[in-house]
Amino acid sequence: MFGLSIKLLFFELYFMELTGLDYSLIIGFFTIVLGIGIYVSKTSGKNSTEYFLSGRNMPWWILGISMVATTFSTDTPNFVTNLVREKGVSANWEWWAFLITGLLTVFVYAKLWRKSNVATDLEFYEMRYGGKPARFLRGFRSLYLGVIFNVLIMGGVTLAAIKIGGVMLGLQPWETVVYAGVITVVFSAIGGFKGVVYTDFLLFFVAMAGAVGAAYYCVNLPEVGGLGNLITHENVANKLNIFPDFSDTEALATLIIIPLAVQWWSSWFPGAEPGGGGYIAQRMLAAKDENHAIGATFFFNIMHYALRPWPWILVALASLVVFPDLESIREAFPTITDDKLGHDVAYSAMLTKLPSGLLGLVLASLVAAYMSTISTHLNWGSSYIVNDFYKQNINKEASEKELVAVGRISTVILMVLSAGLALFLQDALQIFKFIIMFGAGTGLIFILRWFWWRINAWSEISAMFSSGIISLIFSIKSVESFLFTTKDASGNIVEGLLPGYAKFPIVVLLTTIIWLTVTFLTQPETKETLFNFYKKIQPGGPGWKKTIADANADNIEIVTDTKPWNVPSGILAMVVGIVFIYSTMFATGNWIYGKTTLAMILTGIVVISGVILIQLWKKIRASVF
Repeated sequence: MFGLSIKLLFFELYFMELTGLDYSLIIGFFTIVLGIGIYVSKTSGKNSTEYFLSGRNMPWWILGISMVATTFSTDTPNFVTNLVREKGVSANWEWWAFLITGLLTVFVYAKLWRKSNVATDLEFYEMRYGGKPARFLRGFRSLYLGVIFNVLIMGGVTLAAIKIGGVMLGLQPWETVVYAGVITVVFSAIGGFKGVVYTDFLLFFVAMAGAVGAAYYCVNLPEVGGLGNLITHENVANKLNIFPDFSDTEALATLIIIPLAVQWWSSWFPGAEPGGGGYIAQRMLAAKDENHAIGATFFFNIMHYALRPWPWILVALASLVVFPDLESIREAFPTITDDKLGHDVAYSAMLTKLPSGLLGLVLASLVAAYMSTISTHLNWGSSYIVNDFYKQNINKEASEKELVAVGRISTVILMVLSAGLALFLQDALQIFKFIIMFGAGTGLIFILRWFWWRINAWSEISAMFSSGIISLIFSIKSVESFLFTTKDASGNIVEGLLPGYAKFPIVVLLTTIIWLTVTFLTQPETKETLFNFYKKIQPGGPGWKKTIADANADNIEIVTDTKPWNVPSGILAMVVGIVFIYSTMFATGNWIYGKTTLAMILTGIVVISGVILIQLWKKIRASVF
């Protein structure tokens, strides 16, 4: 079966007129990736710590590159293309706002996660909380996040691969799933975390080269006519603004006010969890020490937000010239079925214009992006299943060999489930919005639980369920159309009691009210649990004054770090870091747009904020280390 699939793949590649160079790039890439997986398989399979954290001895630079490579994903350029084509460049604020979350993790939470020394971020629950509620929370979220949400995310990534395979290679969805999944699951299962991180290093450079090369060529297509013609084209000119039209209330609320004022701290999203978590936490936990954990996350945020989006944005803008609407895409690619046709397909459509050589590199880069993201999610999800569900609920006496075997089996199962789901999905944007809404209101707990003694396991349980239930209720068509202004199937506006953009803040408000009420109606964690947590983490701050006073009253010493509380300095560094990265992003955009004066001013801000940030970092580092 696999041999036949390979033959079919090369049959399709033939009709894309790939040359020997293209074949060499693609085959060589696959060979190196599999070789890395096989090479590290012996050491990665020694025990579960090696398999999921590579012995906690990874340097910042390889972890940072791994984080960037993971978020490179095949669905990300499709997602960005969808936003740009429908609402313009400013629509990217839907995810640009998560920079605030990322830098809060860098300067406040990275060192706390590495200091915790847990195997997964879910193990944190039984460190911070106690009793049956903590055990339930850890076990339930291992399946809730590690399986359900993880499969949904991987399904979205695989959906993007399906669209790329359909447009560029004429592949059927099932064919793309087989081709894309087999090699990824093989090297992920045998290589473990070390295989994932080492291949990420290669995948990052291949993916970046492909993205930049594709952007340069697409902008200079004869139909586009170069950068100057692109930014003045009638289909593009009104899509260029980095900020939305401030006179448009709905756009201002949905793209700027809600993301920057509410979304970044209130909602859980993979790779941008408030307070850190998921595969970002996994990499921080694998770092050599706190310093390397901070360095890795900061490098990731610079690359993820400041520089990497622009190649995708340029291809998206160029696609508006070549394929101005969905009908033009349908005419060019009649094999794309209606359930898979959307503005996100335009990115793949543009890549079919690439010449031999560059086409091979870009195809390899797309495979790299897919493999990097899927392999990370497979290993991360498998770590939850093994450490937080199987070991805690199925076999507490499981040997290390058994845990690694379960990890490999669960890796394969997760791949099969996500591939099956991808066949029924339509676009990446719907998945993004679903996940954002489903986790609305939970994020504040993830931020405060490190610094406020009163939060308990019931706080998280109530937030998790209430957010999901309220989101589902608001998604019922009759309820949604009654409460919020929406559009019907024909695109006509249906007036509701509240504007549509109020939906997310209301879910956040209701969820927050519920979990705060539950927090004060339930018993706090025991003194022993709180004492042990504080003694290990040393979080500091006014939120722990009562716990410290209780410990002193009981003649128990829990304060071992007498240095000044460095969270205020961390928050200041976060603010300066936000200025630094956003200025870098906007300066890059304005240099591309040819707005030289504004670009020079923004570049000056980059330099000044960078110098200030270095000084703040020295101060923070001195107080931590």
